[in-house]
Amino acid sequence: ASAGGGGIGMRAVYQEDELVRAIESTQSVASTNFGDSTVFIEKYLEQPRHIEFQLLADEHGNAIHVADRECSIQRRHQKLLEEAPSPIMTEELREEMGGSAVKAAEYIGYTSAGTVEFLYDNGEYYFLEMNTRIQVEHPITELVTNTDLIKEQIRIAAGEELSYSQNDIQVTGHAIECRINAEDPLNDFAPNPGKITGYRSPGGPGVRLDSGVYMNYTIPTFYDSMISKLITYGRSRTDAINRMKRALSEYIILGVKTTIPFHKAILRNPNFISGDLNTHFIDEHKKGIDKEMENVIVEDAEIVNKLKSTFMPSKKIAAISAAVGSYQNVARSQKMQKK
Repeated sequence: ASAGGGGIGMRAVYQEDELVRAIESTQSVASTNFGDSTVFIEKYLEQPRHIEFQLLADEHGNAIHVADRECSIQRRHQKLLEEAPSPIMTEELREEMGGSAVKAAEYIGYTSAGTVEFLYDNGEYYFLEMNTRIQVEHPITELVTNTDLIKEQIRIAAGEELSYSQNDIQVTGHAIECRINAEDPLNDFAPNPGKITGYRSPGGPGVRLDSGVYMNYTIPTFYDSMISKLITYGRSRTDAINRMKRALSEYIILGVKTTIPFHKAILRNPNFISGDLNTHFIDEHKKGIDKEMENVIVEDAEIVNKLKSTFMPSKKIAAISAAVGSYQNVARSQKMQKK
């Protein structure tokens, strides 16, 4: 679907006699979801990697790429785990693919932060699409390039020049992001909204958590199922993986099913550990991933049961919060009187 996104309106055709039917079906989906029935046809790649390049471009003619991200772990063409840099990336390939991304932005006169996405297969890369916004996975790029993409986006919007040149962008270390969604990964990632009845977030060196949920927060049915973005950084890919394993083991969310068991299973998968990835990874390794998720759930059950008793009832939490607030108000009042 030309006006589409999020993997909606995509269909592979393996036989010529299926083409007309596939076009009509895709047009119907496109019209229903996007109000535009326009579709386009392109070469289908059987086992591609999804590699994207972060861009920054200002209105003064400056455009750079801020390195690459590997986004091949997907379900229904939507990303679940990203890492930076790609395990297969070399300086030569980064220069070539990044240069193509910058040329695309310059050609259309693009300004702001953005991302050019590619499919990579057998040494060749193909343009997929451009996201004209900041993306969910931007934190991993910030960590490995020591940049502040949000600040830079605001500066560009204010009419200022880029703070960085292409030579300033150096990749150091490795970062991984797990999208923690309120979904049931053993039931085809079906949404699982509801109230969070227990919550404990991870932390420590090399761990970043971007989230807005809390104890007793209700995951609504009306929006995206994402709960948070869990990011880890290390000097190497192995360090980042090990830190993510530790952070996931500390992350407790009760009341709704989440993708935490899925991510734990992925990080144990030997193909993932070796960097052997493609966009059909989940389907190709489904049996092994599902079995590992079941093992994870059993392993976690005892820990979760012990932790349930540590989560205080909401009324008790409210009473403690009110008492603390009252104490703070009294303290401020006494301080003002002394002044």
